[in-house]
Amino acid sequence: MIRAVALVCTLTPSPAPSSTHHLAGQVMAELADLGVQGETIRVADHHIRSGIARDLGEGDDWPRLWEKVMAADIVLLATPIWLGHPASLCQLVLERLNADISETDEEGRQLPYGKVGLVAVVGNEDGAHKVSADLFQGLNDLGFSLPPGAVTYWVGEAQQGTDYQDLDKTPEAVAATTKTLAANAVHLATLLQSTPYPPS
Repeated sequence: MIRAVALVCTLTPSPAPSSTHHLAGQVMAELADLGVQGETIRVADHHIRSGIARDLGEGDDWPRLWEKVMAADIVLLATPIWLGHPASLCQLVLERLNADISETDEEGRQLPYGKVGLVAVVGNEDGAHKVSADLFQGLNDLGFSLPPGAVTYWVGEAQQGTDYQDLDKTPEAVAATTKTLAANAVHLATLLQSTPYPPS
């Protein structure tokens, strides 16, 4: 069984609608169609303290989210674009994951070795390539593996206010990209389960 977790880094807490959550939901639906068991977590609904440690004490919800990340085979980071960058909550997630960058398993491999990293990006101006590049580098530094086409995204026309969640239908290019992302992620996760990385 392949397991996935989506960390949705919209700045908007539940139950308010979110374009980022909407796109993440589409990715998770495609993964589910391929037999993946998944969970979607809106990071803004949790108290994640800033800092570089796995557990920052009382009131810090990160340890529970960290356990879900460690239990997953596929980890999706979903973020809006703010001022040309990933949302601050997305950076916070990467910073908290960075607390374990030097920790290894019994074979000397970083803890996320064998896990597939994916990215979903929404925004109202161009910038998805830049944001995904930032997140790809962070995920790779942490030990995640990236399949071909590891990002799906939607960006609206510059200087207009349409939200992804408000579109009448999902654009064909986005739907096709999301479907390919899911298929490639499951393929890679299956390979990594059967053939782990060698000891470091």
